[in-house]
Amino acid sequence: MGSKNLITRMARWSATHPWWAITLWVVFVIGALAAGSATGTQRATNADLAIGQSGRAAEIAKSGGLEDRAVENILVTPYEGRKFDREAAGRAAEAAVAELRDVEGIASIGDPVPAPNGSALVVPVVLKGDPETADTRVQPLVDGVAAAQKEHDDVRVELVGAGSIKAGLNEMLNEDLGKATVLSLPVTLLVMVFVFGAIVAAGVPVLLGLSAVLAGLGLWGVASQLVPDPGPVTHIIVLMGMAIGVDYSLFYLKRQREERALGSNNVDAIEIAAATSGHAVMVSGLVVMVSMGALYLAGHVAFESMATGAVLVVAIAMVASLTALPALLSKFGRFLDKPRVPLVWRLTARSGKPRLWSAMLKPSLRHPVISLVVSVGALLALALPALDLKLKATGIDDLPRSIPAMQANDRLVQSFPSQADTHTVAVKVPEGERDRLTAAMARLVERAGKDSLFTRTPEPEVRVSKDGTIATVAIGTRFNSSSPDAQKSLARLRDDIAPETVGAVPGAEFAVGGSDVAYDVDYRANVVEKMPWVLGIALALTFLVMAIAFRSVMLALITVVLNVLSAVASFGLLALIFQRTWAEGILDFESTGRVVAWLPLMLFVILLGLSMDYHVFVVSRIREAARGGLGVREAVEQGITRTAGVVTSAAVVMVSVFALLASLNFIEMKQMGVGMACAVLLDATLIRIVVLPSVVTLLGWKTWWPSRLAHQDDTQPVRVPAAARVGAMAETK
Repeated sequence: MGSKNLITRMARWSATHPWWAITLWVVFVIGALAAGSATGTQRATNADLAIGQSGRAAEIAKSGGLEDRAVENILVTPYEGRKFDREAAGRAAEAAVAELRDVEGIASIGDPVPAPNGSALVVPVVLKGDPETADTRVQPLVDGVAAAQKEHDDVRVELVGAGSIKAGLNEMLNEDLGKATVLSLPVTLLVMVFVFGAIVAAGVPVLLGLSAVLAGLGLWGVASQLVPDPGPVTHIIVLMGMAIGVDYSLFYLKRQREERALGSNNVDAIEIAAATSGHAVMVSGLVVMVSMGALYLAGHVAFESMATGAVLVVAIAMVASLTALPALLSKFGRFLDKPRVPLVWRLTARSGKPRLWSAMLKPSLRHPVISLVVSVGALLALALPALDLKLKATGIDDLPRSIPAMQANDRLVQSFPSQADTHTVAVKVPEGERDRLTAAMARLVERAGKDSLFTRTPEPEVRVSKDGTIATVAIGTRFNSSSPDAQKSLARLRDDIAPETVGAVPGAEFAVGGSDVAYDVDYRANVVEKMPWVLGIALALTFLVMAIAFRSVMLALITVVLNVLSAVASFGLLALIFQRTWAEGILDFESTGRVVAWLPLMLFVILLGLSMDYHVFVVSRIREAARGGLGVREAVEQGITRTAGVVTSAAVVMVSVFALLASLNFIEMKQMGVGMACAVLLDATLIRIVVLPSVVTLLGWKTWWPSRLAHQDDTQPVRVPAAARVGAMAETK
């Protein structure tokens, strides 16, 4: 009761001191934005993202000053349908080089290199400085090459390299984020108008959700100084902030309107809403945060950063709903229902027993065993494709071809197969073994050159540190990073060639890494290794919070099982949609045959938290009705029918916001959006309308074991004073 009393006191203070509460909240949001603007967002470097043997290879190379250099390529190719003109290509390359000669930050410009098949010409350009920040310094090169293209339009002149690709990706992500944010506002507002039938009431949840997003983005800038941002965190903050912020406000506002319709004055209605829906918001927020906190066990900065961003925005949305929202409701008062949307208002103002939801619940209440078997069977059938779920870290092959630099990269790889991918062998030996290191590296290059898995041109360059104790060499493979042959070539180096050559040097420490194949293999291995621990801890923490909040071990167990069912069903849908090609035209993507490696973990913990929004809300109303004197079946029917409109509205908001990601270009965001939308849709329909009522009906009062309610039966419901039953018996207005 302590937390409930605290929530109620906070709500009453905000309702009776609205200007103070609103002012404090506005100051907090502005302060968070100012703090984030002052610090900026710290981006994760390759060193931050390093993992496994690929990470160790990068560390060895860096310790000897042999880290990869920032290299861009001036690529000259013919347009489709034309033959390659060597002289025209040479003139275009000379013009591009001339444009770049005076550009600051260029270390060297190489000689033109013709493609082995005579289809292209490339000029390597080495940049000064940290290759991690090359994307921030590549624009003058892009402009110079574009100027050369205008002068020589008879051939195609492009710039391609890690920096230009990353710059194009960042530009696309920023556009996508802006698009998702801008579209989410009118979509969410439209849904809220249909929920409340009045413009002001519809705008309050959207306003709270937007303020939570803004504050979350600001504080994330500060937090990223400790946990760097690998890329998708801002998208997660926008999505979760809007979805959760709106849902929390929706639950609270709906209950406050119900109590006002029953005759309570505005402040009392707010206090009752705080004691019921506010309590549900608190429990839901805690479950989201503790489940997201389990991601810290994944042992990788990508999961740590996403968990941090999600926890921040959920905490902010929860606090906003418990403090700023009561103040807004108090201040608007009767004006919440102004101006009314005529037809929609009449539909939302209907009272009485919701016939549609009662009809949908009948099979579960009358035939719970059959309903449970059929619904669980359907979910398990959807989950079957998850048995063939294939994971992959996002590599260069997975980036959208809408990025111009990626189109150029495809042409580069086609003309220069050795550019497809490389494995970096890094070796460190004791000071007395320098001569043996040189000989061993030569043997490694020789053996790789005789193996059909590796390219022979250009000749691999062995780089040695100044003290001669550290050496690296990049061994090229003609296979793209997604192919089994690319992974086979990595295993050949790691398990055979490297151990038998450089590994034979006494005291040698070596590792085989790379930015695509090696990183993908190591990343997936880490996810597979840590997944059972992360999922187990997330479920255990959810179980604990639910057991404490509802004083019911059985209900906590039901919650965990239901979440696992909806999660595995969504995994199956991800495999069904993205590992095959049938949905490519519908969702505008090119299947990689894989699902992004971080997505299942992230999807599971987010869903575990988000489903708590309406799960806690529904279960609270069922328990409230049971405490008010109803039998289990009647309590289930009343609890679900009285909350069905709110739950449906909350689900529509979430599905709408997540579905916006399906329209974005980046495969990571597209898969996340589709996965989350499908998971929430399943959870809000099949789970809440069929599985949950069937289970509770079958278990009866044992659902609440070991609390006091568990010792009742359908013929001996708990009796409480009529005044305490008002909330449970309220009609949805």
